Amino acid sequence: MGFKVAFLGLGVMGYPMAGHLAKAGHEVTVYNRSSAKAEKWVAQHGGKIATTPEKAAANQDFVFACVGNDDDLRQICTGIHGAFHGMKPGAVFIDHTTASAKIARELFEHAKDAGFGFIDAPVSGGQAGAENGQLTVMCGGTHADFEQSKDVIAAFAKAVTLMGDAGAGQLTKMVNQVCIAGLLQGLAEALKFGMNAGLDVNKALDVIGKGAAQSWQMDNRGKTMVEGKFDFGFAVDWMRKDLSLVLEEARRNGSQLPVTALVDQFYAEVQGMGGNRWDTSSLIKRL
Repeated sequence: MGFKVAFLGLGVMGYPMAGHLAKAGHEVTVYNRSSAKAEKWVAQHGGKIATTPEKAAANQDFVFACVGNDDDLRQICTGIHGAFHGMKPGAVFIDHTTASAKIARELFEHAKDAGFGFIDAPVSGGQAGAENGQLTVMCGGTHADFEQSKDVIAAFAKAVTLMGDAGAGQLTKMVNQVCIAGLLQGLAEALKFGMNAGLDVNKALDVIGKGAAQSWQMDNRGKTMVEGKFDFGFAVDWMRKDLSLVLEEARRNGSQLPVTALVDQFYAEVQGMGGNRWDTSSLIKRL
């Protein structure tokens, strides 16, 4: 059976995610800062457009959000005409923004006091994962809110996992980004080393991709890195935003992340080359 749901934020991730909710038979209301995106979405998928997050959230069973950062999230939740002013008791707000664990806990408490649920639910899998409905979703919140929500989230996910209390989803996403940053730098260095040594690096990738060096990044980005193609996936600007969250959290919890801090600076160099919207595998460009 379908639920009444709203989706706030129709960016490269949110647009297809909302589409999967519509395809799954839910009654979808969308809100986007620029209304042209919302109009295009409704023309494609049906449903309704709301002019504010508050109106979008009114009388919905679930409200999804996928926006830019902590400030955007706070604005659409608790700002003037924010969604939290429209949430009905017992509903659940599911946030797919990659944000800080701090704001996740803050919004969770706000929701709890107002009588509705809040789950921080950042995703991994990039634009392709969103379009194919194959995202990995890591959640923080109460067991009850998670059980209520997981089957609805499954419309665009291959895995939905409760990681712990409010903020645990965001912390898991930080672990994910640390792994990716270090791995991509290693891959970039290896490929450039292979080129300089005169190897057929595509053939080298085929060989080592069958052994212990294999990874998703190698399988999906190795050959495109060799070709100098960076027009897909996850933008450098977004990775830098995520790594700033990681490094701030590391300072708070006493973690030492020397490689991550270094790769963050390498990404700053890629931005300096005009690579703001290049895929994160563009680390090889600076080599």
